Amino acid sequence: MEMIKGVINMNNVVEEAKRCLRCKKPMCKSYCPVSTPINEVIDTMFEKGIYDAGKILFENNPLSAVCALVCPHEKQCKGNCILGKKSYPINFGEIEHYISLYYLDKLKIENPIDENKKLAIIGSGPAGITLAFLLVQKGYDITIFEAHDKIGGVLRYGIPEFRLPKSILEKMEIKLVEAGVKIRPNTLVGPVITLEDLFRDGYKAIFIGTGVWNPNKMRIKGETLGNVHYAIDYLKNPEVYRLGKKVCVIGAGNVAMDVARTIVRTSSADVTIMYRKGKEDMPAREHEIEYTHLDGVEFEFFKSPIEFTSKGVRYEETKYEDVDGEKKFVTIPNSEDFFQCDSIVVAISQGPKANIVSNSKGIEVNKKGLVIVDDCGRTTKEGVFSSGDVVTGAKTVVEAVKHSKKVAEAIDEYVMDIMSKN
Repeated sequence: MEMIKGVINMNNVVEEAKRCLRCKKPMCKSYCPVSTPINEVIDTMFEKGIYDAGKILFENNPLSAVCALVCPHEKQCKGNCILGKKSYPINFGEIEHYISLYYLDKLKIENPIDENKKLAIIGSGPAGITLAFLLVQKGYDITIFEAHDKIGGVLRYGIPEFRLPKSILEKMEIKLVEAGVKIRPNTLVGPVITLEDLFRDGYKAIFIGTGVWNPNKMRIKGETLGNVHYAIDYLKNPEVYRLGKKVCVIGAGNVAMDVARTIVRTSSADVTIMYRKGKEDMPAREHEIEYTHLDGVEFEFFKSPIEFTSKGVRYEETKYEDVDGEKKFVTIPNSEDFFQCDSIVVAISQGPKANIVSNSKGIEVNKKGLVIVDDCGRTTKEGVFSSGDVVTGAKTVVEAVKHSKKVAEAIDEYVMDIMSKN
């Protein structure tokens, strides 16, 4: 069965790739944050084979196998394909995923490790994994410090299995370990191991890629009750939650959609998404909203929670109205009502934890607690670099890859400069 599935996938990939017009000025590449050379990849696949095409993808983006599944393609390559104006755009995500997995299976990184080029990577999310792949190929002696039991960060603990199979992350971990990368799981840097400890032990540079794991609170009464949960915590291990027969998800971003669709798949609960504004205001991607609706999730719009109880959500109704010719969002007076449910999941974004910055001197953060860096990821503490969500707030995986490629170059330049002076 597995072989038949593989043949079908290959047929789809070939037929889809043949439709590509090989535009002289490919808009698909222009709108990709990491400028994936789609024309070159497709031409190489037909002329030299899948492996060589995969090599191009991997060298441009070590997380291409992941980005192929989770990128907002409708805003990037697919959404800007010239064929989409009159017919169907090229589904490059499908092509990229097939080629990238093929290459990842065969990948061997055999550069010798230089123990004088020690690099500590704190956090193994998209940014950390990207750094590890890029710099282990340059002979860096890398140790990844991961607070969880497995690598992946938000890729593993924030994106559901039905959107991103965790087997891809397992393959990446195997390839990193084979290349000489050391991984310390269940290790929280900050309270016990400090940045100063790392520098003492010979690490030439330190990279912080710890992501955003602190859920934002609504700061309303009832938020500490036993039937109230936070999305980022729920997605780490949905199976341990007993949510009851009816669940209300607060929020309307992609995370809220992931939570709602995961609940549908892991329990028999009826799920409703409650949002304080209208459907047209929802920040989630359009097709994520559509898939959530197809999964049977209900939506309640223009309802703003004011209190959580053991029986459900007290809310006020809201609306838009014209005030002096300007559209404003307001609460409707005397509109309080109640939505009955067994459990509530709050999904209104998240921020960074302060484990490292509160236990280290010299690293400046902004008002949101995000690490302040320059264009190349240098923090305000010498030898310490950072990128990913802990710098930008929650963004796409491909954005983390884009910035981490710059950071990798800056780290290499910094370390080589140190070594040249010794």
